[in-house]
Amino acid sequence: MMPFSIEPAWAACLSAQQASQAIASGAARRLSSVAGGVGGEIVNAQLCDEGGRLVYRLVVKMGQGRVANVVVDARTGQVLQR
Repeated sequence: MMPFSIEPAWAACLSAQQASQAIASGAARRLSSVAGGVGGEIVNAQLCDEGGRLVYRLVVKMGQGRVANVVVDARTGQVLQR
């Protein structure tokens, strides 16, 4: 069985070092600064480059045990997809 991935083919997720550099340079906010807007507990996060835009691809545990995939603009903190 192939593992399931929520990452689209055009996304290139950053390594931990690349993510740290993006945050240090101001190209991306810290995950903690966008966490409040996602509506639940973040259980997995990746910082990815999608067509020149940095986004956080998140797996979020919502109320009543529901899990959602959420995409957040890493620079503005705006939720792009739920």
